[in-house]
Amino acid sequence: MERIERVKESGGWLERYRHDSTSCNCPMTFSVYLPPQAEQGPVPSLYWLSGLTCTDDNFRVKAGAQRYAAELGLALVIPDTSPRGEEVPDAPERYDLGQGAGFYVDATRAPWSRHYRMYHYVTRELPALVEGALPLVPGLRSISGHSMGGHGALVCALREPGLYRSVSAFAPICHPVRCGWGEGCFSAYLGEDRRDWEAYDATCLVRAGAEPIELLIDQGTADEFLAEQLLPEALEQACAERDFPLRLRRQPDYDHSYHFIASFIGEHLAYHARALGR
Repeated sequence: MERIERVKESGGWLERYRHDSTSCNCPMTFSVYLPPQAEQGPVPSLYWLSGLTCTDDNFRVKAGAQRYAAELGLALVIPDTSPRGEEVPDAPERYDLGQGAGFYVDATRAPWSRHYRMYHYVTRELPALVEGALPLVPGLRSISGHSMGGHGALVCALREPGLYRSVSAFAPICHPVRCGWGEGCFSAYLGEDRRDWEAYDATCLVRAGAEPIELLIDQGTADEFLAEQLLPEALEQACAERDFPLRLRRQPDYDHSYHFIASFIGEHLAYHARALGR
């Protein structure tokens, strides 16, 4: 775990690290924001999963989250969205498959299966790494994300009861087995049997009996991907059928961009801070 960047911000430190990942079989890069309270002792963490085409850089530059994290005493852990490197398979002609589009699944099909194990990386390897090496309280964590990363956050929380104290998402892909982005990636990473895809679909997981955890979701009504890719109404229906706790806030006129995220990220961090005892 090699620190490659350190910047003072809002009284704390924004750091970037590189390490050799055993999950993804390649070097991986991630960022961590340590609030000023971390100088006095370990603090809880919010894991943030970004969307298609992003790296760990987008959220830390565009969302404005560090100021709120400093006030609340939360660390931010920001992984990359996929494995990367010359040896890592890619689909350079596509933005929605390959590098930058890991979809937070553990791929089972060649050539993807050797490197594209982002689910294990996010839920197992990265927490063990950072919570063992940095002033973070082991096991005291929440998760959030945007778009593809919102999908990842919901799936991680639904599949791993007790691993996260809370979960939220901005414009998540709620039913990927029924949208173009999900179908394109899942067929490549997981094969053609759609039953295998359901393990990485929040709507399917709720219907299959996932243990209840409140889902906080913000969705802009002017989101250009809303109707064809995001499908929040499918998750809403599944939650209603099971009386599953869902707070789906439709925000008038907001789009899919980081302008939308920056407008509500403070509310999301406060929500997670309460769940984490801050």
